[in-house]
Amino acid sequence: MTYITKPKLHHPTLPKNALGYTRRDYEGKVSTLCAGCGHDSISAAIVQACWELDIEPHRVAKLSGIGCSSKTPDYFLGPSHGFNTVHGRMPSVLTGANLANRELLYLGVSGDGDSASIGIGQFMHAIRRGVNMVYIVENNGVYGLTKGQFSATADQGSVSKRGVANADAPLDLVALALQIGATYVARGFSGDKNQLVPLIKGAMAHRGSAILDVISPCVAFNNHDGSTKSYAYVREHNDAVNRLDVIPACAEITVDYEPGSVTDVRQHDGSTLRLRKLDTHYNPTDRITAMNYIQRHESRGEVVTGLLFVDPHANDLHGHLQTPMTALNRLGETELCPGVAALDRLNASMR
Repeated sequence: MTYITKPKLHHPTLPKNALGYTRRDYEGKVSTLCAGCGHDSISAAIVQACWELDIEPHRVAKLSGIGCSSKTPDYFLGPSHGFNTVHGRMPSVLTGANLANRELLYLGVSGDGDSASIGIGQFMHAIRRGVNMVYIVENNGVYGLTKGQFSATADQGSVSKRGVANADAPLDLVALALQIGATYVARGFSGDKNQLVPLIKGAMAHRGSAILDVISPCVAFNNHDGSTKSYAYVREHNDAVNRLDVIPACAEITVDYEPGSVTDVRQHDGSTLRLRKLDTHYNPTDRITAMNYIQRHESRGEVVTGLLFVDPHANDLHGHLQTPMTALNRLGETELCPGVAALDRLNASMR
């Protein structure tokens, strides 16, 4: 198998940020995802956001679980710390790393299968504890890595590639994040870079649990009538001899529309995704208003995008636990084992 590598040399005229880095310095390996996959657009948006924020790549810890989405950290921020966990367990590993070293910027990348099914408990507890993190869900409504089964975010009534209708009600990760205490909640579309990059930048600057749900078209397993989230292409195979996935190259779907307006995004399979961008007068600091707004427009068949809620005075897990400002992994034996007298005082304070 041959892998295509990116050239290490950069053109001298490429623009640089305040650190002297070009956007190329924030990239990773060449993507192995299907051509036209929305996940690659999210990776590009992360690269752009980090470059614009002058973030030092080695100050970022990127973590993921299992799935197409969880492969993407390999495609951005090559010099950063990275850890690929088991299916659905990324939030707990991120929480432990965050407690040990609060000085890094923690970026969790997951998918709707990884977070809304096997990892739903981990997703919820990391949020309610206020872990200081950017949690991006690359949401396409299917298990793209295991042949396109419905995920827990698939819309009720949508039809799978094999013609089976989904009878289950979907989980709305944005509504769930609002309900359990996330302090930065946003939704975006992978094809709307003008909106997505500022949302990622806002999440990275936020202290607390920042959740960003990104609708990301899958080009492999939603190419049929009845699809509600993605576009795809016909699967060709010969059962008698072999079984092949044929996914022709596809142009990325992009949109650009004004705040407060609605746009219908035509998918390659003929279905339509209706996006509503928040108005500039929308107040994102009222949690109850945000929840009502999402439900009201969902009943109209509209997917609301933008910064839905933010708590400007949010605290994080370290604030709740009153941990020292020095990272726990830098404390010595004297601080971690203060002796019997300190233990006796601690026990006496709890009687």
